[in-house]
Amino acid sequence: MSAPPRTPKLVHELLAEFLGTMVLILFGCGVVAQVNAGGALTDPKGGLGGHDSIAWAWGLGVTLGAYVAARMTGAHLNPAVTLALATFKGFSWAKVVPYALAQTVGAFCAALLVRWNYTEVIARADPTHSVKTQTIFSTLPGNGSTTAGVHEWGAFRDQIIGTAVLLILIFALTDLLNTPPGANLAPFLIGLVVVAIGMAFGTDAGYAINPARDFGPRLASFLTGYRGAWRDQWGNFYFWVPIVAPLCGGVLGGAIYTFLIGNFLRRIASEPEPPGRIPTADEA
Repeated sequence: MSAPPRTPKLVHELLAEFLGTMVLILFGCGVVAQVNAGGALTDPKGGLGGHDSIAWAWGLGVTLGAYVAARMTGAHLNPAVTLALATFKGFSWAKVVPYALAQTVGAFCAALLVRWNYTEVIARADPTHSVKTQTIFSTLPGNGSTTAGVHEWGAFRDQIIGTAVLLILIFALTDLLNTPPGANLAPFLIGLVVVAIGMAFGTDAGYAINPARDFGPRLASFLTGYRGAWRDQWGNFYFWVPIVAPLCGGVLGGAIYTFLIGNFLRRIASEPEPPGRIPTADEA
């Protein structure tokens, strides 16, 4: 008689969230360092890839990080995802804070590695560690530009919208009562969702859409020389925006999917088959 399958303990789940988020941030912050700091030294016109390179690397980071943690936890990698799953999908509320902490620590450690690896390049591109290269680690309204005219409340709106879109699509792609992707393709498609959000909603606030992704690297940058890390280019305290807004947007997106689609799918799935119904070819 075979032994029953083991259920991962909380510590194993937290390690999976830590490592999965670390992989995500290594690719995400790494590509911004290459384009931002590296590009400033080698080609001021962005010859190292520019915005599309950043969007694709962040999306691939999500995909690869998700494959690291998927078997253990389902690969949340984002406190906004964890909160939405607890609100609408029955995820344990007792695990929300531990998961968020593990995700944030993973992001923090990854940002420290990127900061260390790009020490010389950043020092040459931005010796004062200013807003010019702050976006390597954390987001800013208008991506640090003063000409875009975006302030914290415009960025707050943007982050609610972007994270709501993210959670609507995560719920849709992982809902077994919908038409979820087969062959373990959900992480790949969710990565494409992040690419699309970056390409469509990247201007106003740099599409953090993840409190751990922003706060962990922001703290790492502050501890390694970026004394203005908590403020934006206007001098306003900004660090709270990519924490609070994605949490609100995640719950909003989960609510939109649940109440417009998810509840109906559960209802029709629980309805008994009418007598005499002939199965279709797909069901046979």
